[in-house]
Amino acid sequence: MRILIIAAALLALTAAPVQAQGRGRGQTNDGAPKADNKPKVDEKAYKAALERIPEPKEKYDPWSGARPAEPVKKPK
Repeated sequence: MRILIIAAALLALTAAPVQAQGRGRGQTNDGAPKADNKPKVDEKAYKAALERIPEPKEKYDPWSGARPAEPVKKPK
């Protein structure tokens, strides 16, 4: 009898996380696909926006703050 109670308790403890991964209350699956509320991307507008971005005059250096701009020359 004691083994049966321990086995039932272990089964209940292992079933709790499994049930937590399942669907919550109120969530139903009607089989209907979700509506796509995202706007469609217009390729022409996207390419036109990319063309409006100005070209940089200087090359961007992301490490400029981590190292000096010019190497230090040692005097002879």
